[in-house]
Amino acid sequence: MENSVLNRRNFIKSSMAIAIVGALPQLILAKQSSTEFDYELIIAPADVNIVPGGSTPALSFNGGYPSPVIRAKQHQPVRIRVINQLKEPTTIHWHGLRIPIDMDGVPFLSQMPIMPGDTFDYEFTPPDAGTFWYHPHMNSIEQLGKGLVGALIVEEAEKPDFDADLVLCMKNWHIKDDGSFTALTSPQNAFRMGTPGRIMTINGEMHPTYDVPAGGAIRIRFLNVDNTLVYDVNSTDPDAQIIAIDGNPIEQPITLENHLMAPGMRLDLGVMSSKEVGKSITFKHKNKPLVTLRSVASTATFHSLPALPLNPIPEPDLNNAETIKFAFEWNANITPIHKDGKVNYNFWTMNRRSWEGMSKGNIPAPLAQLERGKTYLFELSNLTQYHHPIHIHGHTFTVLKSNKKAITPFHSDTVLLGKNETVIAALVADNPGRWMYHCHIIEHLKTGFMGYVEVS
Repeated sequence: MENSVLNRRNFIKSSMAIAIVGALPQLILAKQSSTEFDYELIIAPADVNIVPGGSTPALSFNGGYPSPVIRAKQHQPVRIRVINQLKEPTTIHWHGLRIPIDMDGVPFLSQMPIMPGDTFDYEFTPPDAGTFWYHPHMNSIEQLGKGLVGALIVEEAEKPDFDADLVLCMKNWHIKDDGSFTALTSPQNAFRMGTPGRIMTINGEMHPTYDVPAGGAIRIRFLNVDNTLVYDVNSTDPDAQIIAIDGNPIEQPITLENHLMAPGMRLDLGVMSSKEVGKSITFKHKNKPLVTLRSVASTATFHSLPALPLNPIPEPDLNNAETIKFAFEWNANITPIHKDGKVNYNFWTMNRRSWEGMSKGNIPAPLAQLERGKTYLFELSNLTQYHHPIHIHGHTFTVLKSNKKAITPFHSDTVLLGKNETVIAALVADNPGRWMYHCHIIEHLKTGFMGYVEVS
């Protein structure tokens, strides 16, 4: 473990050296230790400043927002100690990582909840490099909505030569102009697109500007850590290139025109900043500015964008694959009311089944049982008029085709389905365990749109 800590410190130093060139995002690293663990995350309430002159009573990792950026390295172990100082249980899920089931962070399904005052050590070795993130999987509407979301960057075994590497967490805050929270959800919105926030931010700031080295090769990592909003990302730079989708590099970069990013999804872009000092590039959601990059004087040498090495995603055996159909629908049944008078909102179904919930000793049956090592074709059919980002834990899909648009096959852990869209995605069931499988619009997840598949 000490060797991995030493290596990690080396590439953290190089990342910090990059940050000296201009005013890059002020994201911090989690606290480090050279003995028992590599990083420490303390989960606790904290007041943060999102709107001018207002204080927001958030939930935080290590006392603020944006949350600490955790940097691991491909094929090297990392240990992260989580200390729960909330008044309720929590867990941490490492979104997009293909890691052992007991590190996946789903309460009761893969671990017991981390109770108030308790500590849990997560340890895993990332097989894939790329842009990932972390968040709780308990009381998700509130815990994520109030700030418990953060970036996890897995550096490549052989790091590409970018002049700057920006981590940009996209989040709409449900807050008023004085910083106090508005309602995070409502039944009327939960059975539609979800409840949108009011304040659109990048790393907790509204339309920030970051300085980048003039003439430099810039890697931009967008992460949609929002509960609800589907971002439609575009750029004023006609030459901006998509180089990775949901943590996975693509073989041939694609020129960015616009790219839909639902909650849970990530997008890595490569741009060459202008040689001319003071020139800028703005990235937008539709026509609303998200972030601006401004060229500043530097010693960067103008060169082309470096290529990203591909991740070792298992090749699906399409000739011997079994097809499993999943229909995602709206539940039109009468909403049940408990004996205490509380309403049990269930609006969404997967194969006509709403998630029943689970507890210790009470785990519902899986949606599907998969044979380890076998390839499956998931036929994902959205029979509703709303977008649904379908996220699989512990595995990576190979997205093959859609009935709505042309697709060049790519790898993803979160497949976005549009209105009445059916997507075929291959999955090699090579990771044993009970893996959560759900829509990543958090209100949909909490009102029935969740289940799991079991690999045995």
